[in-house]
Amino acid sequence: SKTISKCYVQVTGMTCASCVANIERNLRREDGIHSILVALMAGKAEVRYNPAVIHPAAIAELIRELGFGASVLENCGEGDGVLELVVRGMTCASCVHKIESTLMKTKGVLYCSVALATNKAHIKYDPEAVGPRDVIQVIKDLGFTTSLVKKDRSASHLDHKQEIRQWKRSFVVSLVFCIPVMGLMIYMMVMDSRLSDAHAHHNMSSEEMEALHSSMVLEYQLLPGLSVMNFLSFLLCVPVQVFGGWHFYIQASRALRHNTANMDVLVVLATSIAFLYSLIILLVAMAERAKVNPVTFFDTPPMLFVFISLGRWLEHVAKGKTSEALARLISLQATEATIVTLGPDNVLLSEEQVDVELVQRGDIVKVVPGGKFPVDGRVIEGHSMVDESLITGEAMPVTKKPGSTVIAGSINQNGSLLISATHVGADTTLSQIVKLVEEAQTSKAPIQQFADKLSGYFVPFIVAVSVVTLFAWIIIGFVDFEIVEKYFLGYNKSLSAAEVILRFAFQASITVLCIACPCSLGLA
Repeated sequence: SKTISKCYVQVTGMTCASCVANIERNLRREDGIHSILVALMAGKAEVRYNPAVIHPAAIAELIRELGFGASVLENCGEGDGVLELVVRGMTCASCVHKIESTLMKTKGVLYCSVALATNKAHIKYDPEAVGPRDVIQVIKDLGFTTSLVKKDRSASHLDHKQEIRQWKRSFVVSLVFCIPVMGLMIYMMVMDSRLSDAHAHHNMSSEEMEALHSSMVLEYQLLPGLSVMNFLSFLLCVPVQVFGGWHFYIQASRALRHNTANMDVLVVLATSIAFLYSLIILLVAMAERAKVNPVTFFDTPPMLFVFISLGRWLEHVAKGKTSEALARLISLQATEATIVTLGPDNVLLSEEQVDVELVQRGDIVKVVPGGKFPVDGRVIEGHSMVDESLITGEAMPVTKKPGSTVIAGSINQNGSLLISATHVGADTTLSQIVKLVEEAQTSKAPIQQFADKLSGYFVPFIVAVSVVTLFAWIIIGFVDFEIVEKYFLGYNKSLSAAEVILRFAFQASITVLCIACPCSLGLA
């Protein structure tokens, strides 16, 4: 018998099923080509050829002449088939040995390991030589019952409902508390400017007097050093820091444990420092019974959390949409197939129901009217209309006759068909689509990877800058106190120079951190 070799060719530029048919039809005519199978989604052609007549490079050239891009894939074998089975009825180590040794003797089985404790068998095999049903039969013949490990068919790992909920909650909490804080802040700013105008003109209208009074209400000290404004801001800030920032803290701690600094670390750092600094300043002012209310940063954390949690929430909503589509796709897959044995003249000898995972290439599968096609294949016998709209989007049913290709997941309408399986398991069009969508979901956009890499350098850099700021102002302060005095308004004269300098330096360095944190990079 003449030897038949097999090669794989990567084909680019195929857009639809007619491209596939075109390639297959033209190559079949060539000398030395035994058979060819093209998978549209995977962009792969599998060619069996006679090496004495033709070689892979020539095959690729033939495809290129048809107007497609083609390159021979080196050492891209079938990939070994992997089978996970539950085996019942094993009692001791000798049962395990019996199964393993018998399987290893079977032609085409490459590796096999059976675990007595979990009743599981893990088998690798060469799909060319042996199929999953043969393996199961071998184990059954030894007197054990066996079944496939049930795969979780739902796309539960792509479910973003929980994340959507948690970010939405954190956004809403932050927003509820952020609005009053912002309101207070803007109100104070407006009043301050009106007051300074009034002071400039020395004559106050009645409404300016009212403004002065209402602004006085916020500046009014409940306790010495604790104004109504600061107290309210503090009360509004605490729940945001705890509930709004909860997930940020968790993620930042994880990142730090792995010695990386990401955006979460920066957010947590800035908000915590702003919050703690403001709190300490307030306590110090109360301890000193200060007449002038200290400048606090309680407005920073809520605003930051609002923006960032909104961003995260939107991101997960978008991801959730794709996942829903994917879950629908996955649900199209048939779970069972009816495999038939044909005698001469295509007479039905027997049929059996098996799991879709057990269908092997070359099996004859019977699809009844209203049934789903379990695998990609080619019609051998029967005429029918098939609804392929779920895959191709084509509304009209497509006529299928012997020789037509069928796609897994499409629905057979009126006639019974016998098909020969060409692509099974992970090679079906549907599985390939699912795989593509999953990859698109799990991989990051290049720009996002770049941003993550940058923020890895950005965080330490900002921390360094703020530390430098701190020491720079301390040094400037001790060298020339007047500069600090010029910029640091409203400190009470009873404080020592050293204390004023330290306070000012801290305020400057915290400001650097707080401003750099919601950097446009992270928000984007």
